[in-house]
Formats: sequence, structure tokens, C-alpha cells
Amino acid sequence: QVQLVESGGGSVQSGGSLRLSCAASGYNSMAWFRQFPGKEREGVAAINNDGTTRYADSVKGRFTISQDNAKKMLYLQMNTLKPEDTAMYYCAADYRHVGWWLLLQVPQYKYWGQGTQVTVSS
Repeated sequence: QVQLVESGGGSVQSGGSLRLSCAASGYNSMAWFRQFPGKEREGVAAINNDGTTRYADSVKGRFTISQDNAKKMLYLQMNTLKPEDTAMYYCAADYRHVGWWLLLQVPQYKYWGQGTQVTVSS
């Protein structure tokens, strides 16, 4: 059973930063999603193994997705955090190469982590 493991969540004040990490390797497409209470999971940022990235409009310029193949890790650097970023964040991955226009869609990913909570206070 493939399992992705996230870490790095926590509580921070508005304007602060956090870096999420996910132990993941060998996948062609990886992404971060988040879920607000009572809402559908939404794509935040994604990356293909060719370096192609895609971001949700709400996080552009504040979040950066990256991968370290040597360490077999996926990261999400989150800067200038806002209270509306408060959510459960999930790492997702797939062995397929997901097209750029589909990178932020939940059904494109077969493997998921358990999630890590991010809370931003005002």
C-alpha cells in the first residue's frame, strides 16, 4: 500500500510562513490540495517531474511547490499566510504524467497522504 506522509503543518499568525513536506518519490505528478470544513478538496499547487508547475490563483505569488528527488521529498513553501489559508493540507501523487490543465484536479491522483492541519490566526 503506497502511503504518502505529510509533515510541517501547525499554527502561525497572519503574514507568517510554513513549509509542508511530503515523503514521495518516483511519481510523475505530485500536488498539494487543501480542504476547508464542509467543502470539497481543492488544488493548491502541483508539479510534474519535468518541472512544470501550476498554482491556484488564490496562492500565486505566496506559495511555492518544489521537489527534491535526492531526498525523495515534495515541499510546499507557504509565505504571507492568511486566515483563509486555514485548512487541512494533503499531499497527492500519481505515476502518470498529468496534463498541465488537469494538475489541480482531485481525480487525477491515485495516492494521498493523511493530511496535515494548517491554522492561520489573525
